[in-house]
Amino acid sequence: MKIVIIEDEYLASSYLKSILEEQSIITISQITLIKSVKEAVAFFKQNTVDLAFMDIHLGDGKSLDIFEKATVSCPVIFITAYDSYAVKVFKHFTIDYLLKPYEEEELLEALVKYKNIKETFNPNPILESLVEIENHNNIQHHFLVNHRNKLISINDTAINYFFATGKHLFIYTNSGNSYLYNSNLKDLINKLNPIIFFKVNRKYIVNRNIIEDIVKHSSQKIELLLNVAIPDIEPIILSKKEINNFKNWLDS
Repeated sequence: MKIVIIEDEYLASSYLKSILEEQSIITISQITLIKSVKEAVAFFKQNTVDLAFMDIHLGDGKSLDIFEKATVSCPVIFITAYDSYAVKVFKHFTIDYLLKPYEEEELLEALVKYKNIKETFNPNPILESLVEIENHNNIQHHFLVNHRNKLISINDTAINYFFATGKHLFIYTNSGNSYLYNSNLKDLINKLNPIIFFKVNRKYIVNRNIIEDIVKHSSQKIELLLNVAIPDIEPIILSKKEINNFKNWLDS
C-alpha cells in the first residue's frame, strides 16, 4: 500500500516515516513526503494513495485547503499540536488524529483502526467534517447592539443567554443588562461557540456557566434552573429533540 505524509517539519515527518517503516501492522510499498499545501494539491491531482497523514497547519496554509483544490479519496489521519474542538470533529469523522508530541503506541493504534475500516471507508464524511470545522473556525465573538445613543460591542464571554420573544431577540449579560439584537435563534446558534452555548428550545440559547441545576421530571421532560434571573415566568424546559444532544454537550 502507498502512504503520503504531509508535514512541513522535517523531524516530525522523519519520525513518522521511521515508525511506519518498522511497524508490522500494515504492509507499505511506498511512502511519499510532502511539505506544503501547494505540493499536496499537485500530488493528489496526479496520484492516489491508500492512506494520508496530514498536519493540520502547514507553512503555506491549512491542510483543509487541499480538499478544496484536489480530490482526496483515501482515509486521513490528522496531526496537530492544537487540542481544540476542531480536533474532536476530526476524530469523529476520520480514522483518528495524533496530538503532538505523540508516542509510537498512539500511531500504531491509529494504524489498527485504519486496517479495520479501510474496506468500508467512505470519503464523504471527511468533506462534511471540513465544512463543520470551517463553521466553527468562524465563530462570532462580538455582538453589536444599539443602546440609547450609543453602539455597544458585547463580547460572548459577557453573555449569559439569548432570549427570544415574538419577533424580538434579546442578549442578557452577566452585568444584569439586556439588549435587543437583530437576529434569530436559528441563525445565531450556528455562529456561537458550540462548547459554551446551547439552544435549549425556541426561546433560549444558554451559556453552560449559568446552569445551576438540571431537573429530570421524566425521560422526555428536563428542566433547567439557572443561577441568574430570567424574563419569562415559564420554566425552561429542554426541547425533546435536543435532549440527547444536550447530554452529549454537557459531557463534552
